[in-house]
Amino acid sequence: MDIQGYCAPGFEALYDAFATNFRDHGDVGASFCAVHQGEEIASLWAGHADRQGERAFEEDTLANVFSSSKGVLALIALQQVAAGNLDLDVPVAHYWPEFAEAGKAAVTGRQLLCHRAGVIAFRERVADDLIYDWAGALEKVAATEPWWEPGTRQGYAPFLYGWTVGGLIEKASGQPLMSLYRSGISEPLGLDGGFGAEGHQSSSIADVGPLKKPLPELRDNAIGRSIKEDRQGPVATAFTNPVTLMMGTNGEQWRKSLIPAANGHFSARDLAAIYGDLASEDPKLLPAALLRETTAEQSRGQDAILQAEVAFGCGFLKSSPAEDLHFGSESGFGHPGAGGSVGFADPKAELGFGYVTSRMGQSLFMDQRAVGLKNCLYSLL
Repeated sequence: MDIQGYCAPGFEALYDAFATNFRDHGDVGASFCAVHQGEEIASLWAGHADRQGERAFEEDTLANVFSSSKGVLALIALQQVAAGNLDLDVPVAHYWPEFAEAGKAAVTGRQLLCHRAGVIAFRERVADDLIYDWAGALEKVAATEPWWEPGTRQGYAPFLYGWTVGGLIEKASGQPLMSLYRSGISEPLGLDGGFGAEGHQSSSIADVGPLKKPLPELRDNAIGRSIKEDRQGPVATAFTNPVTLMMGTNGEQWRKSLIPAANGHFSARDLAAIYGDLASEDPKLLPAALLRETTAEQSRGQDAILQAEVAFGCGFLKSSPAEDLHFGSESGFGHPGAGGSVGFADPKAELGFGYVTSRMGQSLFMDQRAVGLKNCLYSLL
């Protein structure tokens, strides 16, 4: 495998760690980037971006990072807090009156961000094309009844998170979500991608597909077991209603639409730039005091949907001892995406980490590819 890119002196071992993902772990097209103390210390890419193997995977190639999109969405929400447009402890209905329907009048933005609102899935079967209709999805989610009393349980919202948090941001700010992303994050950092796959600085888009050979799991697949045991239960419904949530990727509609919990298309360089800034002592994207407050642990427990013990800040997963959720140190935070992509910040090391891939593993957290790169990187710091 011909590895492209750069490693700073002393970090050359990352070439071999990245090559291992192609040689032993099934990567076909991927990129990796790390930012340390404000400086890019590694940016590597290799493979091809299309299924036919005719188009090279480049440094600016955008890969669908699925739930890694959520960390970027949370950052936009926190920027609205910093701007004085949003108070996380005020009911969402203050900004979005329709959201008060179906027992949600007291739900706060903080509960949405740390997955304690109970709004984890649509209650009834919805049309397959709803996910491509931003206004229609907001209307539907505003009318959705929580699956349990808000505030009483932690339950990850795989897809509705994007419409609840995204809708709140738009209602509180009076501005389109994409405009806020561009002015608040993309343009200041010069990012390659964003939500959806089109209209960004880069036009190189990777086709995603499953790994041909599954990787050994770093934890028990409790989610898959729960889905099989109860096809109508909250876990299955959260991931499969509508089925286009699992089957729409690579399609033109998916790439053109705004589905901010799941269809962010970013390069590894993008994720490392975002989290590298958030890991710095003086971040550009958020006031340092607000960042510390909102990335502190807000909720911890056996998550009703993820079927695992996890902790959340406001929109970010907190680092944990588990290998697939350990973001460098106890102060780390970030967000992995289904299939293996991940971005995280480690303020202790002043490190931002980004890895994206076109070949999806089965984990919702980090798998051996990102973990191998992370472990190699930390051995060199």
